[in-house]
Amino acid sequence: MVSLYHPFQFRTCGKIATRNATKVFCSMEMPPPSQSTTKVVIIGATKEIGKAAILAVSKARGMELTGAIDSQCIGQDAGEISGMEEPLEIPVLNDLTMVLGSIAQSRATGVVVDFSEPSTVYDNVKQAAAFGLNSIVYVPKLELDTVAQLSAFCEKATVGCLVAPTLSIGSVLLQQAAIQASFHYSNVEIVESRPNPLDLPSQDAIQIANNISDLGQLYNREDLESDNPARGQVLGEDGVRVHSMVLPGLTSSTSINFSGPGEIYTIRHDVTNVQCLMPGLIMAIRKVVRLKNLVYGLEKFL
Repeated sequence: MVSLYHPFQFRTCGKIATRNATKVFCSMEMPPPSQSTTKVVIIGATKEIGKAAILAVSKARGMELTGAIDSQCIGQDAGEISGMEEPLEIPVLNDLTMVLGSIAQSRATGVVVDFSEPSTVYDNVKQAAAFGLNSIVYVPKLELDTVAQLSAFCEKATVGCLVAPTLSIGSVLLQQAAIQASFHYSNVEIVESRPNPLDLPSQDAIQIANNISDLGQLYNREDLESDNPARGQVLGEDGVRVHSMVLPGLTSSTSINFSGPGEIYTIRHDVTNVQCLMPGLIMAIRKVVRLKNLVYGLEKFL
C-alpha cells in the first residue's frame, strides 16, 4: 500500500459530480509556515560567550538576532566581530532601550540574553519586562539575594526569566547523576582542573556540593574533622570535599568521585571551549518565551 501522506503535507479530498460518474480528487497542501520568529537581543555581545551566541542564534531555526548590546566596539557589525563571513548589518549599540522599543513596536516575540555584570542584571530584566520581553541571565557570581529580588519582580510583573548558573547541558547532566549517586555512597570528593587561576572552588563545584548536600547523607565520616589542607576544602556541612588543580594548558574538567565497599564510581565532564554552552542557550531561548515567572537552573528545561 502506498500512502498518500507526505510527512510535511496535508491531504485535502473531495468529490466532483459529473454526468456519468462521481470522481474523487485529492490535492496536497503544505502546512502553514511558522507564524513567528523569536527576536533575540544579546547583552555582552563582545565577550567570548557573546560572540559565540551571535553565531549560534544567527544559525538557529526560528530565531533572529535583533540587537547586540555592549560598551565596547560600538558601531561595529555584530557579525564581523563574531567572525562571520558576511556582516549581519546589526551594529553593536550601548542603548538597550532603543533596541527593545523597536522589537515592541513590531509586536514580535523577543528574548533578552544577558551576559553582563551582576550589578546590571536587575535593571536589564526590568527593562526587558517593560517592553514585553522575557530574559535569560547567565552571569557568574550573581548573588542569591539578587535572584530573590528578580523572582519577586517576575512574579509580580508576570514575566518569564531563566537564571542559569550554567548553560552547559553536560554540566547539568553531571549534577543530576551526582544527586542520584549520592543516595548510595557515603564517600565523595570533587576534583576539578582549570587552565587559569580563577575563583576557586569554581561555581560548578559549589553547585554540585549544594545539590548533594541536605539529602540526609554525611560524607567522608572517617576524616570529617581533618583540617589538613591537603585534604581539600569542605563545602557545606555534609563533608563534601573539593580539590582544585590549576595548570596552564589543562581543559576545564570536573569529576565527582564516589566510593563504597569494594567500588569507586566516577563521573566526569570536560569543557574544551565556550561552544559547549550554545545548545543549552538555544534550548533556553525556545522555552523561556512560555514562562510567566522566574526559573532557576537550566535543568528545569531538560
